[in-house]
Order: sequence, then structure tokens, then C-alpha cells
Amino acid sequence: MDAAERQKTFDQWLREHKALTFKVICAYARNPQDKEDLFQEIALQLWKSIPNFRGDSAVTTWIYRVSLNTALAWCGKEKRRNDKNRTFAQNEEFLVQNPNASNPRLTWLYDQIAALSEVDRSLALLLLDGYSYKEMAGIIGISETNVGVRINRIKKRLIKESETETAQ
Repeated sequence: MDAAERQKTFDQWLREHKALTFKVICAYARNPQDKEDLFQEIALQLWKSIPNFRGDSAVTTWIYRVSLNTALAWCGKEKRRNDKNRTFAQNEEFLVQNPNASNPRLTWLYDQIAALSEVDRSLALLLLDGYSYKEMAGIIGISETNVGVRINRIKKRLIKESETETAQ
């Protein structure tokens, strides 16, 4: 694959699947700077992955896999960095209400997804996008049974949190 073909594929993937990458970014990065950093990481990894794409899976599955794996690795690096350099500014988002929250239900959902473990976060996003348990298992690298159990627990947790939120 020459450079022009690679650039064309990259541009097409980003243009056609920006909503998919945006969901992953919103689930793993909470503030605008982190979202920008994670987007750059995902874009870089997508660029690097183009020659490895053989077409054995759908492009969306490939992009999800690259995006999720990049987000998980990024979270690990960010956690280690934040543990070493915790400052007031990094925690400011917890002290200030987000004035740009256009849809409180969507913000609540992303907050709930962000509170899940890394694997459960990935499963929640894949579930919202309508992937089958078999597809999720392939993307995440766990058994279909494990996918089912985890999704059941996620749903129960969201229902419980929703009821708690409503009661307040």
C-alpha cells in the first residue's frame, strides 16, 4: 500500500467512523484536554494499523478494537502519570458542574459508564452500538458467557443507580 492509498483510507475511516471513536473517547476521557490527547492517540494507532487490516472483520470492528485497545493503554499511562503528578487543576472537573452538558441524561450515562471497570466500559459501549455477544467477545478477548454475565451486572448496576438518582 502506497502513502496516498494509506492517507485515503485513514481519512475515510476517520470521516465515516467519527461517532464510534467519539463514543470511546467520551467513555475514557473526561476533560477536553484528555479527549484531545486520546483522539490523537487513537488516530495515530489507526494510522499505524492500516497496513495490518486484512479485511477479516468489518472495518467498524477493526476500528473499535484499535480504539478500545488504545483507550485502555492510554488510561493506564494517564493513571500512572496522574498518580505521580496529582494537582488541584487535574481534579477541578469534580468541583465544577459542566456548563456544556447539553443532555443531562446522556451526561449521566457517560458518567456511569466512566465509573465502570475498563472491560465493562468497553462492553457497555459495544452494547449501545448493537454488537452481538459473539462480536463483543471477539473484540474484547473474553468468552461469550463472560460477556453475558458482565452485561447483566452492568444493566443491574445502571438500573440501581437510576433508581437511586430518581429517589433523590
